[in-house]
Amino acid sequence: MWRLKAVGHKASQSVKDLEEFKHKRREHEKALRQARRDRQLISKRLLLNDDDQEKDLMETDPDPLSPDQICEVLRNVQSGGEEKSAHLGTLRRALRDPRTHLIFTKLENSMYVLVGLLSGNNAQCQLEAARCLHELSHSPHPGVGQSCLPATPYLLTYLSSPSAKLMELCLYTLGNLWPEGAVVREKLLAQGIVPALVNCIQNQRCNLAVVEAAGFTLSQLLQDKDAAERIIPLIMSLVPHLISVLTPDLEFGLGAAVECAWCLHYIVSCTADTASLLNEGLLTHCSNILITLGEAVAKGSTEDGLELLIWPLLRCLGNLLACGVCEAAGCLVGVEDVRLLAALCVFSQTYLTSHCALSRESLWVLNNLTAGSPAFCSALLFFKVVPALLQLLPFSKGINTLVLRILGNVAHNGSGYCIKLTQAGLLPALCATLKMAKSDVVSLSLEVLNLLTASSPQVVDEFISLNGVPLLESIQYNDEEEQRMRASYILDHYLHTHLMITHCD
Repeated sequence: MWRLKAVGHKASQSVKDLEEFKHKRREHEKALRQARRDRQLISKRLLLNDDDQEKDLMETDPDPLSPDQICEVLRNVQSGGEEKSAHLGTLRRALRDPRTHLIFTKLENSMYVLVGLLSGNNAQCQLEAARCLHELSHSPHPGVGQSCLPATPYLLTYLSSPSAKLMELCLYTLGNLWPEGAVVREKLLAQGIVPALVNCIQNQRCNLAVVEAAGFTLSQLLQDKDAAERIIPLIMSLVPHLISVLTPDLEFGLGAAVECAWCLHYIVSCTADTASLLNEGLLTHCSNILITLGEAVAKGSTEDGLELLIWPLLRCLGNLLACGVCEAAGCLVGVEDVRLLAALCVFSQTYLTSHCALSRESLWVLNNLTAGSPAFCSALLFFKVVPALLQLLPFSKGINTLVLRILGNVAHNGSGYCIKLTQAGLLPALCATLKMAKSDVVSLSLEVLNLLTASSPQVVDEFISLNGVPLLESIQYNDEEEQRMRASYILDHYLHTHLMITHCD
């Protein structure tokens, strides 16, 4: 059987070969996990001003303001009197163009003017100053974000503001600033960004727009390489709140659920305390929501962005299934509903062309679900899922290798399972994958074939009738030593012996 973190595979081979197989599979899965960690999703968000978004788009000049024009706008802001808010709006629209960011931040006292207005008692100027800082936090230029550091104490303070709009701005701005470098991160941690976020999420559970913004910012923090030691212990109390937001809101949409799901994924990836996550019901919630989403996708749901929620939920579920805690509890806690199999198959087929990586992620979860679980392997056969999986074998990019691992998990359960796999058409499919150019596909095909041929003489008969012997003999000339040895093993122990017995009879 194949699983992300713990790998075992009972085949008819020596103990030494089995241990080598386990070791190689662990190393392979370790590399996959590291690749997932390396491809982090840290990004920046730009929150548009809903009040005058169309006006902004109409008035944005293709040419940025000159240094003199920016300087003039700043002077107007400083001495604007009652028009100060309007001048700030002009500055914000100018900062919408990234080419003006360096010009503005290099002007003397420019940032202190914004900070002064942010900390003032004029609510409208405060909001416009926050919008200007938000534009700067979204800058692609290195160093611009660091120039916003004088404003961070106020941004953190306003996370308890009565104005939801100001809170959103502050949250997205802080989330944008976090990736700016070690100096910014250390400053934000010292200023108490983690407890401020915890309080914000706990106190704003009913305002999904704020929860979405807080979820985005928290997900930025949780992707830090030191998150397991410096952040996770401080935010574990939030897990029930994050779980409660996973169900999409019919009026608000998917945004808050998506951000909270990513937060939970990063928590699962970093924490060793998976038992507490199971006790909070995370496995059950992820499973139930995926079943619901699978039914919606199967019915042809066209809701935009549905895959954005499916993705982090799959990662949460897959990583939790890979933890020994699930087995230690005596069963796969929270995933007793076999409808999850159908949902995973729907995702793997529906998103195969539009979001291939999501299809692969679905198969990865299905792999972890069937590894070591005779109940789910039986359900996979009972609900006739195998033919659908066989249709995916011609596809590359990791799709066919995962399918082969899932089939291996089923075959691992014994001869009865192997016979049913054969009846479902697995042998002709293996004859095709054994001819493929990809080395890992051929190796996995041989592993599955080894299990099948060891299970029953009837399986051997069918494979021989499919011209399987010449196919394996050709692999004996392969450059891969392991594949040559495996092909020889199957030929010598099952096929040639079976042919000799049949001939004698």
